[in-house]
Amino acid sequence: MTSKGKCADAALDPLFIQEGDEGYRNPTELKMSQIVLPCHANHCGELSVGQLLKWMDSTACLSAERHAGCSCVTASVDDIHFEHTIGVGKVVNIIAKVNRAFTSSMEVGILVNCEDLYTDRQWKVCHAFATFVARRTEAGKVQLKQVLPRTQTEQMEYSLAAERRRMRLIHAEIINDLLSSSTAQLGEFQEFQGAVPAERTRVESVELVLPPHANHQVSTFGGQIMAWMENVATIAASRLCKAHPTLRSIDMFHFRGPSHIGDRLVLKAIVNNSFKHSMEVGVCAEAYQGGEPLRHINSAFMTFEVLGADRKPCTIPRIRPEPVDGKRRYQEAVARKKIRLDRKYIISCKQTEVPLSVPWDPSNQMYLSFNNVTALKLMDTRNNWVLTSEKNKVRLYTLEENHVLCFKVEMHVSVPAEQTFHLLSDLRRRKAWDRIYEECEVIIQADEEDTIYRVATPSVSKGGKGQDFILLASRRKPCDARDPYLIALRSVTLPTHLPTDDYTRGEVLCAGFSIWEESSAVTKITYYNQATPGILPYISTDIAGLSSSFSSIFSACRDFLEANKDSPAALPPSVL
Repeated sequence: MTSKGKCADAALDPLFIQEGDEGYRNPTELKMSQIVLPCHANHCGELSVGQLLKWMDSTACLSAERHAGCSCVTASVDDIHFEHTIGVGKVVNIIAKVNRAFTSSMEVGILVNCEDLYTDRQWKVCHAFATFVARRTEAGKVQLKQVLPRTQTEQMEYSLAAERRRMRLIHAEIINDLLSSSTAQLGEFQEFQGAVPAERTRVESVELVLPPHANHQVSTFGGQIMAWMENVATIAASRLCKAHPTLRSIDMFHFRGPSHIGDRLVLKAIVNNSFKHSMEVGVCAEAYQGGEPLRHINSAFMTFEVLGADRKPCTIPRIRPEPVDGKRRYQEAVARKKIRLDRKYIISCKQTEVPLSVPWDPSNQMYLSFNNVTALKLMDTRNNWVLTSEKNKVRLYTLEENHVLCFKVEMHVSVPAEQTFHLLSDLRRRKAWDRIYEECEVIIQADEEDTIYRVATPSVSKGGKGQDFILLASRRKPCDARDPYLIALRSVTLPTHLPTDDYTRGEVLCAGFSIWEESSAVTKITYYNQATPGILPYISTDIAGLSSSFSSIFSACRDFLEANKDSPAALPPSVL
C-alpha cells in the first residue's frame, strides 16, 4: 500500500459505492468522517488498520440498523484489499448503505476514501461488503423490509448482492474442497537454508472485554474483535521480518458466535507461510468466562508485505513450518495464494484486457461463474440503450461506452418464465432456432449450474473458415420475485480443446439471456452480447440497418419456445 496515488473515481468501478443522483439520497446511507490523530496511528505514523476496521464496522452497523429498525450484529465481511495507507492529519471518509435485504440478513456496501485537507485531493483506500443480521426482538424473528432501488447504481448493486450472497453461502465449503484438492498436488514443502522456525512467530494474547469494548447491544463490538485480531497478526508478521509490516488484504471471514462483556478473549496468531514479497498470517479469536470451555469466535487469514523506503515490497525471510499441523497450514497457505491470484485475475479483469478467455479448472470455477453472472447483471442494469430497429415485435438496441459496443435483443413470449429458462438453458437445443449454431456439444458438466460447451458457427465470408467457441454457461434462478432468471455465457480455455486448423477460435466476453416473469403466462426475454471481433461480423449488418436477420432468428426462438413449452425439456428436473 502507498499513502499517495491517483484520485479514485468511484464511478469508474461498478462495485464501488456511489452517491445517488442530485437531490436524492439513499435512506440507508450513512457517512462517517474522522481525522487521523497520533492516537489512531501505528509506529509508521499511519492509521492502524484495526482502527479503520472499527470505524468501518461501526458505520456499516448503523446503516443496517437504520434499515432494520432494530439492533443488528456483524455476520461476515468479504475480502478486503487495502490499496493505500492513511497518514496522520488526513481525513477518513466512510460511506455505508444497505444494498439489499434478505429474510433477516442484509448486505451493506462500504467505501473508504482518504482526503488531504490541504490539497483537496481524495483517493480510494478500500471497499468492502459486510453482512449484518437483525437480532430477534420480543415479537420474534425479524422479517426485514425490502430495499427499493431507485437509481441505476442502486439497481445494479441490488442485483449483484444476490450473486455475492450465493458466493458467501458456498464459500467455506468450496474453499475447503479446493484446499483439499490443491494441497494434495503440492507435495512436500521445500526446505530453505536459513528459514525461520514458524514457532518464533507465534503470538498469544488475552483481552478482557469491558463496557467500552461493547456496542449498544452489550455484545463485544465486531470491529473491536477485528482490531485485536489485526494487532496480534501484525506482531506475528513483525517477528518474521524484523520490520514494520503493512497489511495488504484480509480474506473473507465469518463471526461464528457472539462475545459479551466479561469474556476473556484469547487471540492467537502465527505465520503460516512466506513468499517472496508477502506472508500469510493465520489468526483466531476464542472466548471464555470462568471455567467454561473456549468458544470459537472468529478466524481470519491476513496477507502482509514489508515496504522499503521506495514504497516497494521487500523480500521476506522464508519460514520453516512446525511438524504436522504446521506443514498442513504451510501447504494450505500455498493453495489459498493460488486461489487469491485466480480470484483477483478473474474478478478484476477489465473489458479492455486480452485475451478474453480465461483458463477453466475446478479451482477457479466458483469465481469464473460469479464473474460470468455478474457481467451479465451489470449489462442488464444499464438504462441508456438506443433502439436501433424493430420488426415482428423483436427490438434491437445498441450501447457504446468506452469504445465497447454492446447490443441487446428484446421480445415477449407466451410461455411461463420457468419453462423459458429450462428451454434456453441447454445450448444444444439452440440449433433448433438459431442458424448461427451449426454444432453444439457438452464438454464438461461441472454441476447443475455450470456447463462448458463447444459451439461451431459458419463462416461469414464465402470460402472462409468457420469459427468455434468454448463457452461457459452459468445459470441462475431468481433469489426472489425482483430477480430474473439468468443464463450467462463467456469464453474459457481448456487444455483438452485447443484451437485447430479447421476453425478460427472465436471469443465471447459477455453474453446471455435475462428472463423476466411479467405474468404467469407472459415472459420478457432479453438477449445481451458484448460485441467482440469474433461476434461482430454476425450482427454488423443488423446494427447498421442493412439486415433484419436478428428479427428472423428471435422470431424463430419465440416459435420454438411456444411450440415446446409443454415438452419434458421445459420442466424442472424435480418434476421429471
